[in-house]
Amino acid sequence: MAATISRQETGAPGGPAGHEQEEQIVIFHINRATYKAGLSEEQRRAGLEMLRRSGAANPAVKLYVVGPGLGGEFEYGAVYVVEDLDGYWAYLTHPAHVRSEMTGIPLLEKFAAIDVSDSDDPELGEKIAALQARNFQEHPEMAALAARAASFTVPGGQGPAA
Repeated sequence: MAATISRQETGAPGGPAGHEQEEQIVIFHINRATYKAGLSEEQRRAGLEMLRRSGAANPAVKLYVVGPGLGGEFEYGAVYVVEDLDGYWAYLTHPAHVRSEMTGIPLLEKFAAIDVSDSDDPELGEKIAALQARNFQEHPEMAALAARAASFTVPGGQGPAA
């Protein structure tokens, strides 16, 4: 069994444990998706490639992985690591991500996104939910697609109302 060690336990980055510094956070944005049953393998591969481009093309994404879901109720997953809320916003609004949402949402049977962070900020979840809501406000065509999707959940709750 693998052990996990947080940055608080190791004191990284910034020196030994107890070293005073401004909070450094990392946000893991996790997308889980299942494609519609009638899609061809080519369409599925193209959808996964869009997810990969969302990570590769975006300088705010420090690390990403895209592949089959190993266990659980979703076929595929993608994890994007960003350093803070500014990076999260840059990820959401980057043209590669917007393009993947606009092209990919209609291919999905179900989608759920969650976030994991090592932040001590008790309001981080609300701040992330506000960024998601703002993204839909600034991209009404994307919001409309998500509202029509059979099952589409983002951090902070369901996708936008139809």
